[in-house]
Amino acid sequence: MTRLPDTAWRNRLGLPELLAALGSDDDMVRLVGGVVRDTLLGHRAEDVDCGTRFEPQESSRRIKAAGYKVIPTGIAHGTVTAILPSGPIEVTTLRHDIATNGRHAVVAFTDDWQADAARRDFTINALSAEPRDGTIHDYFGGLEDLANGIVRFIGKPIERIAEDHLRILRFFRFHARFGKGVPDSAALDACMARANDLMALSRERIADELLKLLRVADPAPTVALMLESGIFTPILPEIARDGVERLTRLVDRERVADAAVDPLRRFGALLPQRPAMAAGIAQRLKLSRVATRRLEQGAAGEHDAPRALAYRFGTDIATDIILRGDMPDGELAAAMASLKGWERPRLPVGGGDLIARGLKPGPVVAATLQAIERRWIAEDFPGGDRLDPIVDQELALALRELM
Repeated sequence: MTRLPDTAWRNRLGLPELLAALGSDDDMVRLVGGVVRDTLLGHRAEDVDCGTRFEPQESSRRIKAAGYKVIPTGIAHGTVTAILPSGPIEVTTLRHDIATNGRHAVVAFTDDWQADAARRDFTINALSAEPRDGTIHDYFGGLEDLANGIVRFIGKPIERIAEDHLRILRFFRFHARFGKGVPDSAALDACMARANDLMALSRERIADELLKLLRVADPAPTVALMLESGIFTPILPEIARDGVERLTRLVDRERVADAAVDPLRRFGALLPQRPAMAAGIAQRLKLSRVATRRLEQGAAGEHDAPRALAYRFGTDIATDIILRGDMPDGELAAAMASLKGWERPRLPVGGGDLIARGLKPGPVVAATLQAIERRWIAEDFPGGDRLDPIVDQELALALRELM
């Protein structure tokens, strides 16, 4: 019998007491979903979720009786959040689907653990564990699939995708994270057959899922598979083979530079390197203004010194340009180090300083300041005695032209 390891998160402050209040001794509550899957793989468990046979009103009452605050985060679908001293825990009443339309489900509460597990998408996500001794319950072969690196739908893939079209993108995300070798053929065939269903989803849901996919260590092989399978055609037809090649190269350069994974940077590498088109795609996906500007500027392919780029565009965009650019790998580490902790300086000369030294107010002041700033940036932002010659030379030029 497989049991959940006794890892640190199982003893986090308040969790044993919460589980006891929800009936852990009587199999009224179990640990469910990703926390079980990730712990079995030895991965860090991000979120701890519980399933319970109690309906939301009763689970809320028990949580309050144990001394914890309850937030009805999704009570219509059976979910409340218990606020423990160590952080929030979602508690969801067991459910089964009454009706689905590809985007939303109408659910009813149940006390049947297997019925609740059956409504999950993949076998590896349908595992549950008893809090008392960690006994794992596996109704659909998820343990074997987890061991073999197979992402497999529960039931018929075509039907599961019809219930929720986002499962197409989730399949590829989970394959990128947990899959080994070739993907499950039945799942892949179903995703290809129903790719057009993605057009019914909101752009926000599509963007969110794609960015989650791009967070995995190396999403490039899976993204290439999605392109070959026609998954992008209905939603992002602009993505092409050269985009996958840029993504592959970016992932390699991130490793060389020891740069943190950034899904938006990776998404920018996938898109055509044309600023207006990148901005248009970002707007279509309803990304934020900051994200849109970053994709637009990152696609421009500017060439300049690292700090000069950061001064013009900000550190994030400068990092995007450098990692996606043609700087030799041997120079990447130094370039990235030059931006670490760097704060945008302020030009230590103003118009008043130039006027005090003889320039008459007017356009010439602004033009001279711009000339000083260009040289100041090009020479890596010198100050004090190193800045004075630049100011003297540009001021002399301006005064000469006025004579």
